[in-house]
Amino acid sequence: MLRVLQITPQLNTGGVERTTLEVAQAISRAGGLALVASAGGRLEPDLEAAGGQLVKLPVHSKNPITVLANAWKLARLVRERGVQIIHARSRAPAWSGWLAARLTGAAFVTTFHGIYNARSAAKRFYNSIMARGDVVIANSHYTRAHVLRSFKIAPERVVAIPRGVDLSVFDPASVKPEIVAALRASWGLAPGGTRCVIIAPARVTRWKGQHILLEAVKLLTSRRPHVAKFILAGDAQGRDAYLAELQSFIAENQLQESVAIVGHIGQMAAAFAASDIAVFPVIEPEAFGRGAVEAQAMGVPVIASNLGGFTETVADGVGVLSPPGDARALADALERLIEMGAQKRAEMGRAGRARVNALYTKAALQEATLAVYRRVLAESRHRGKRKLRGETEHEAGDKA
Repeated sequence: MLRVLQITPQLNTGGVERTTLEVAQAISRAGGLALVASAGGRLEPDLEAAGGQLVKLPVHSKNPITVLANAWKLARLVRERGVQIIHARSRAPAWSGWLAARLTGAAFVTTFHGIYNARSAAKRFYNSIMARGDVVIANSHYTRAHVLRSFKIAPERVVAIPRGVDLSVFDPASVKPEIVAALRASWGLAPGGTRCVIIAPARVTRWKGQHILLEAVKLLTSRRPHVAKFILAGDAQGRDAYLAELQSFIAENQLQESVAIVGHIGQMAAAFAASDIAVFPVIEPEAFGRGAVEAQAMGVPVIASNLGGFTETVADGVGVLSPPGDARALADALERLIEMGAQKRAEMGRAGRARVNALYTKAALQEATLAVYRRVLAESRHRGKRKLRGETEHEAGDKA
């Protein structure tokens, strides 16, 4: 039986958390034990529904003493539950997981969910734990190339497994019209209105580029007033100063009628179904960019910054790549898609969904991850046999 312990900082909304749940589901469906060590969060019921078991630990902490304490607790858990593989999905948890693996002999796997900045030797060392996996998973080919550039690691140890989308959830046909109508009403849109609805789903943080989008909205509305409604959807997660900056810009430029900041949305499939265009104006490279794939799965055309993982997930003809940090270029791209009209946008959306179906499904991610687990277990058994043979030969030599 496959027994895997995934370690992720928290279980709130995000690509790391969703991927953790999807892999837990795959392990459980394969008849295995799917443990998740985490500080927990709003997705705890979802983990249980996926067949996973939560082990609450403060693995989100970067405090060295806590990291060491977590390592001892994880090692005890590995021994008690017969865990074969520790799979770390973030740096602080990875240090604890690596130490636990060394203490117990469990295999160690890591996933790069992001592109980590390294402006000092200390930070480079801290980041290096993610390259110490027996196998290192990168969430895109862009991320894989970054890992190989940044760390001394054999290419065969780094595997690109793109994030996946559950096409049964992100399916336009699965969203009830009354839910869409209720969402649009909550956004201040009149029934039967003709305004183009443009959603920007992302955590409210500067590198996600909401301030660039607002500059673009200002430019667009100056020449095309009342043509669109922009929905900024996402948690501020304590970044109150940046949120206040966005709100002040909206007020100072009288954009209240054009922009709504709506906070976290639990049903993103419905949010995309209620939208005509999705925009991702990041100013730093996104390792993958799951939101753009989810939008395309829902048949929604995407505009994204020409950076990082978006250069893979957003293809010409199913979306638009815009220069990062360029509000005027973003305004032009938005205007082009608005002027394109509903029918042509729908054609673009269908092409996007077909591409997601071919490249970015949850099932593909799950099977590829299980294949990595099978690989590391086979390699571990092989190393064990080699070690045993070496010890036997040594003992035979002593007796001779």
